[in-house]
Order: sequence, then structure tokens, then C-alpha cells
Amino acid sequence: MLDMESVPPPYQEVQPHWFFCRRADDCTSWHPFSREDSDKLENACNTVREKGEDVVVAVEGERYDVHVKERKLYAVYWDQAPAEVRRCTWFYKGDKDTRFLPYSEEFSQSLEEAYMIAVTLDEWKKKLDFPTGETVILHNPKLIMHYQPFGMQDDWVSSPSEQTRPRTVKRGVENIFVEIPDGEPEKVDHLVFMVHGIGPACDLRFRSIIQCVNDFRSVSLSLLATHYKRSQQEGHVGRVEFLPVNWHSALHGDATGVDEDIQRITLPSISRLRHFTNDTLLDLFFYNSPTYCQTIVDTVASEINRLYVLFKQRHPEFDGAVSVVGHSLGSLILFDLLTNQKDGSKPGRVSSGEQSSFNSDTLEQTLTKLGLQQYLGTLLAENVDMEALALCQDSDLRDLGIPLGPRKKILHYIKKKRLPQDCKAAAGNQTSESAPPQVTSDGNQPSGPEAQQPLFHREPSITSAVDYEYFDVGIGQVSVDYPQLAFYPQTFFAFGSPIGMFLTVRGLKRIDPNYSFPTCKSFYNIYHPYDPVAYRIEPMIVSEVDLEPMLIPHHKGRKRMHLELKDSLTRMSMDLKNNVLGSLRTAWLSFTRLPVAALPPVDERETTNDTTPQEEQGIYTEAECSGSAEQTDQPEIEMGMLNGGRRIDYVLQEKPIESFNEYLFAIQSHLCYWESEDTALLLLKEIYDKLGVAFEQPQQ
Repeated sequence: MLDMESVPPPYQEVQPHWFFCRRADDCTSWHPFSREDSDKLENACNTVREKGEDVVVAVEGERYDVHVKERKLYAVYWDQAPAEVRRCTWFYKGDKDTRFLPYSEEFSQSLEEAYMIAVTLDEWKKKLDFPTGETVILHNPKLIMHYQPFGMQDDWVSSPSEQTRPRTVKRGVENIFVEIPDGEPEKVDHLVFMVHGIGPACDLRFRSIIQCVNDFRSVSLSLLATHYKRSQQEGHVGRVEFLPVNWHSALHGDATGVDEDIQRITLPSISRLRHFTNDTLLDLFFYNSPTYCQTIVDTVASEINRLYVLFKQRHPEFDGAVSVVGHSLGSLILFDLLTNQKDGSKPGRVSSGEQSSFNSDTLEQTLTKLGLQQYLGTLLAENVDMEALALCQDSDLRDLGIPLGPRKKILHYIKKKRLPQDCKAAAGNQTSESAPPQVTSDGNQPSGPEAQQPLFHREPSITSAVDYEYFDVGIGQVSVDYPQLAFYPQTFFAFGSPIGMFLTVRGLKRIDPNYSFPTCKSFYNIYHPYDPVAYRIEPMIVSEVDLEPMLIPHHKGRKRMHLELKDSLTRMSMDLKNNVLGSLRTAWLSFTRLPVAALPPVDERETTNDTTPQEEQGIYTEAECSGSAEQTDQPEIEMGMLNGGRRIDYVLQEKPIESFNEYLFAIQSHLCYWESEDTALLLLKEIYDKLGVAFEQPQQ
């Protein structure tokens, strides 16, 4: 050992690893890039040293760009303050730190130079002083301490032992306890847009939609590695990209001024509760307001289209499908958008005859009727006539500088003038073609001229039938012009959705089984059993059968233990009840019959003269109940075309601790979807089943 210690180990240059800084609530944390991203950044850093030009490197699944020379991390798809990026070689951990933190690159360079000299000359217990008063002592290769000055450096402080507790110093990322994430597959198989619900926070930790979607994305990557492991190894599976869609900031921003208007009328008492109400709960009322509903749907559609175009630019090789996810109110927004999409394969609804009706009045006459003649010059300056005005949307009129009130008057007038023409077109099409799917308020399909006439008009206190194919606003807000998406979604997933409740409040009691979204052919309503905001959809399609929702399997297979125990106890109690009834029936028959030498065993399936039909029916009813409690193969029920004939309502399995008090976990249940492995796995199974990729249940 003396001989080994006498020979100094050769100096080897430290291997760097790249980290990025994340700041939240005055808390700073450093996180490592994956090894693939770190290697790309290191190669780019060498290029910057050679050429002196800045290099941009896409990292984290190309959702972020790193400007290597600037040492900054920029988000690609959303607005976010740039984060610091650091090439890390030396780390420290203080007495109160929970993890090792990286030194600055300049500080690390000084430590590395001192370490190189100590190793080369085999001279340790070297003291390295810094201008800030900090001192680093290199005792040996494995023991390096960093002493910080206690407040201002005083003259009477003569030794490091009289200073604060030292930091532990480590060289190289391999000598610290840090989990370096695995790299992501480059190939993107599917793209998913996720729309949030009310308020700026999406979970109990008050995190934004960006953070929650990042968590959901991480969960999906982990599940792909375990449940599609073989397919990933064979190159059949890449990954699914999830992108957040934020509409809350646009609604509450300076453009609308709604926050200032609400603040002026808000009472000063219980300020925190009122701020929460104004910032979160009022989103429900904003969506029911035609003015702000237009802002919300425009923001959601434009943001989805913007993200879609940007994603295609950064992934030109992408040829996969696109799906949408909505949580809480976000699911209702998407539902209204999807019901009002136009299928490009169908002929347009506005014919030349309809356009001529707008030209019967001149632009000047129309504006005079509306009392808006002062905007005639503005419209004429842009060569806008009645035909062009009929094609204008709210955003077009806003760009011309027309205020909100006049814009709404013009759009409402155009819609009212077009309404009779649309009704005639609808009536003509119904006589020559099959009737389109409808949602009715009484559960019956309208027929005859009496039903055709009110398709687009709702009499006071009467909810008429809605024709989705020709009704220009579907079942959404009547005065809202719904924008079109730039793609046809493959599947719509709703998390904790109040869609069923809103449809019922709007007066729609039944969804026609033949109805489907014009551009989206799959729909899943996913909810937690204790979610107070979630409502079912299937009873609005099949009202005559009481169907239990589909139970979402646990991602590890089977049911949760407490649910299996509950089912076992239910089955045991039903079996015991049926056995007791069977024994009583046998005793009663033996009591009422004349004594015989030997009674054959009574078969419960046989009908005897001694048993009345009512008694027989009661016994069979109990037996059927016991069978239905454990029945796994439910009868084939036609669930309509909203999800291609498949089931729509899917319920999560509650955790054991949640089953003790469902009220206590109600709010948490509404916010659990972002970190739910079971929910993420259901999405992945739906996506990859359509790609023909088999699901693999890992062995436990």
C-alpha cells in the first residue's frame, strides 16, 4: 500500500455534463440534460470555441433551444423566461442543501487548474483563496472542502475553523448522486394538444399547464419504455409528443381589460378568496358570455393551429395523426369546437343564391340600419362590400379598428340574414338525402315539416331539435363564430369533463346515436369516480339501458387490491344470500309436499306446479343479480357513432386511501389526471392500437 500511495495517479481531464436552471417561487434548482443532449451541447461548445459563432441546439425533444454561446435555454412552443445553462464539472453541497449544486464555469476552471497541479506534483493540503473571501482546501483527491466567510471578513478571523460549516466539494458528475434522464426517441408517432380548464393553476401544487403537461409527457415516456419495450427496441415505436394550449393568459391579459373591470367592482373584504374567484371560478361565467366565449374559442383554436404549424416546421418528416385532450372546462371548449367543424369533403353550405341575398342591400344601407354609418369609410377604404362583409370574422373587423360593440352588431346582422337561407338549404337537403344526426330535447327524432322548420330557431321556453350538419353554431354559444382547426383530430380525450352537464343545461336531453363529430371519429370521456366536476356521456346516447362505465385497468395489470377484495366480498355475500334462499325454498317444498320415500334433488331451473310464477320470478331475480355482480362480458350495446360504436365513459380506479373518505379527496380527484399512469396508458393504447402496435403487459 505504501508503494501504491507513493505513485501519484495520472491526471485525467474531468468529463463535463450540461445542466439547466429552473426557478420557481424564489427557489432555484439545477437539472441535468440527458446524456444525448449533453453530448450535443459539448460538441456545439467546441464549435463555438473554434469559430466564435453562436450555435443553437435543440434539446428536450426539440421543445427547447439552447444558445450555446449565450448559455441560455429558450422554450419553443410557449412563452417562458430564458433559463441559464451551464457546462458543469465541479459541484458542492452545503450543510442545508439536499443535493449537489454546480459551480460557475469560471470557479470550476480555477478548481480544475488547482486540482491538476496537485495531482501532477502530488502536493495536497493546498489552500486556494478567492477574492470573495472564500477558501477551498484540497486535502486529498477525495476530500476537498469549501469554506465561506461568516458575514464580512474580520481581522480576528485567522483560520477556516473559525468560519461557517464548510461545503463538500465533488469533481465530476459521476461522483455525485444525480439521476441523469434517459434520452428520448427522435421519431414522433403522434401529436397531442392538451387544453387546460379554469384558472391559471392545474393541480394542487398550483403549477401551470406547461409543468403539468411536462409531467404527463414524462409519465408517457416511462410507460412506453415498459409497456412497449420490445416495439421500441425493434424501432416500431418512437414517442408521443404532448404540447400545452394556454388560453387563460389571453383572457385575463391587457387586451381584454376584463381583470381591471372586475377589480373595480370587487369588494375589499376577504381579498384572497375574491382574487381566487376572479382569477379561477369566473372563467366558467366568461365562457357562458358570448363576448368572452368568442375570445376563448378564438384563442384555443389559433393557439392549436399555431403550435401545429410550428411543430410541422421543426419536424418536417412527421406524418402521424393528431389528437386533442381537454381537462375540465377545456374539454367543453374542445367539444364545442369539434361540433362546429366543417368537413371539407362535404359541399359548402353557402351557395351563390345565398350570397345574392347579402347584395340586395348596399353596404351603406346596412350600416345605416344598424346605426353604424360612421364606419362606412373604414370598410370602403379596404374595398369591403356586402359579399366581403359576409365573409368577415370578428378578428377581421377588429383589425380594421372597429370597436367590440359595433363588431357584434355587424356579425349578428349577417348571421340573422343568412339564417333563412340556411334553413331553406337544410330543408331541401333533408328531402333529397337522409336526415342528418340530431340531438333532441325530448329523446325523439323530429320528422315532417313541423320538425324541419325549427331546426335553427329556438322559440322562447322551447328547446328545439338541433341539426349538427347545417346548424352553423352547433350546440355552442349561439352568437359565437367558431373557428376551424388546421387538421382533423383522430381522437378527443376528455379528462374530468362537465360536457354532459352543460349539454343538459342547454336543453339537450339526448344525443342521436348516429351523430359523430364532423372531423373527429373517436371520443373518450375519462374521469375519476370521486371527481365532483365530471359527468357521464353514455346515458345521453343509450338511456334505456343502465350501463356501468368501463373500468380503466391499472397500469401494472388487474385491479387494485382493495377493489378486488370489495368484489370478492360482494360476490361472497350474494352467493351466501342465494344459498340461503335455495335452502329455504327446498324446506318449504318438502313441508308442503306429501311425504314420499325419497325426494329427488330440487333443480332450481325447473318450474314445478308447487311454485307460483311470482315465487319463481323472485328466485330467478336474485340469481340474476348475483351473476350480474361478477359479469365481465356485458351485453353488446350499440353505443352510437360518437366513438365509432365503442364505449365512451371510462372510470379510473380510486386509490385505497381515497376510498376511506371520498369527500376528502374530491378536489384532488379532479386534478389527478396529469400524473395518472392509468390515464396515460389508456391514451397510449388508443394511439398505438390504431398504428397496429401490440401492447405488452410487463411481468411483475
